[in-house]
Amino acid sequence: MKTTSLLTALILAVITPLALAKPPQTSNERPALVLTIIVDQMRYDYLTRYGSEFKGGLKRLLEQGAVFTNANYEAAPTVTAVGHSTILSGATPSISGIAGNTWYERSEGKNVQSITDDNVKALGGGSGASPKRLLVSTVGDELKISGKGGKIYGVSLKDRAAILPAGRSANGAFWFNADNGNFVSSSWYFDALPAWAEHFNAEHRADKYAGAEWMGTRLPASAGAKLNAELEATPFSDQLVLDFALTLLKEELLGVDAQTDLLSVSFSAMDYVGHGSGPDTPKMHDMVLTIDTKVGLLLDAAEKQAGRGKVLVVFTADHGVAPVPEENISQHLPGGRFNAQTERTAVETALTAAFGEGKYVLGSADLGLYLNPETAAGKHLRMSDVEQVAAEVLRKQPQVVRVYTRTELTTTPISGDRIDQRVRNGFNAEHSGDVLVLHEPNWLAGGTGTNHGTPYSYDTHVPMIFYGPHALVEPGQYAADAAVQDIAPTLADLLNIATPSGSTGRVLAEIIPH
Repeated sequence: MKTTSLLTALILAVITPLALAKPPQTSNERPALVLTIIVDQMRYDYLTRYGSEFKGGLKRLLEQGAVFTNANYEAAPTVTAVGHSTILSGATPSISGIAGNTWYERSEGKNVQSITDDNVKALGGGSGASPKRLLVSTVGDELKISGKGGKIYGVSLKDRAAILPAGRSANGAFWFNADNGNFVSSSWYFDALPAWAEHFNAEHRADKYAGAEWMGTRLPASAGAKLNAELEATPFSDQLVLDFALTLLKEELLGVDAQTDLLSVSFSAMDYVGHGSGPDTPKMHDMVLTIDTKVGLLLDAAEKQAGRGKVLVVFTADHGVAPVPEENISQHLPGGRFNAQTERTAVETALTAAFGEGKYVLGSADLGLYLNPETAAGKHLRMSDVEQVAAEVLRKQPQVVRVYTRTELTTTPISGDRIDQRVRNGFNAEHSGDVLVLHEPNWLAGGTGTNHGTPYSYDTHVPMIFYGPHALVEPGQYAADAAVQDIAPTLADLLNIATPSGSTGRVLAEIIPH
């Protein structure tokens, strides 16, 4: 009897904890739709500043999503094309080929944009654009390759923000053309705009904002290119993007069949507002609240069509923004403005003094100066010597804190701090400049407004939230360091597909239920 009781007690001791433990979540539930929402120039701290006022989609994401409070870009320049190319590829510019919004393309002898493609035809207006300069695959591409992916689309006010997240094998990307008020695309995707997009454009929706007012800004009273251009720095342009995205969602039946579809929607108005007035204004406050509303409408529509619990969402931004220097100064904080042309002139003068007359500087973009290899070759100079002279004079300029040369970045491992590593990750050997210049924090070129592009936290620290079925995403706040390049491998893991080809991120295993 005692033996039997002892055996029973031992069995219960083993079974009871197992019975009470949370059962493993082994659901193979497949998302019907992956929805990526990107807000251009949205700093992370907008969530903490204004979160108590949220009533829509941002409130829902913060309360029900997996929220990373310390997510950063680990590459610079922190600009629109770099951010948008990183989010769904997991690749930094060193690998992706997207070195900036624009750069001097040595093989073509001219400045190009990240999406410039002279071999495709513009559809609906504008000029040819495509993802051909993106050298890596995206989550959408890998979905297609796996056979599990259905339709892949990108939508934004900006061409690069629509094209780059969607990837090379997308079914379509659409962006706004201010010249005619149309949402346009290119022959990379199809021979003609879909009929539903033509119908949307025929409604001339931008025209209804003629004479509209927002936060003291009154738009032109007449329809046309001037109105369309000025719309960009108001929430009305984000509304146009939302309207088009909702139309696409419905007309293309995203999230309703046996395969996983992907839609990337990027809202751009915050970037236009931020450049003009900075991050600390009533306009920006209101802009964040309008994003809260629009994200809510987009989430509701996606879940209504695909089904509750069938949508996997990622919310993030392509970069942050610096405070306006004059506002910093008024608060006794560091900051100011430098003259980029003065620095370039100093470089040209120093190179002429060292090596004789010649055209030494081809141009500049983001952090870099492009030097002329033909001038160096004609004078039998080593490019490393030309770079070094340029670097030495730049290091003597006010507010310059670090200078990197192409030779150093391509031959010497970067073992410095996080700032150095971000610069190295953002350097692409084919497309980046020959001398990269970093100024003190909060020092900007130009005379008004503000900018972004540096490896400093105000430019790199952005929101990053995953939201979806609890079988896939464990809600909560996650304070550990994370990087935007972690989004792509994490989505690939959740979707059970191959990691995008250039990804350097990690799977955020902490949000995946076990």
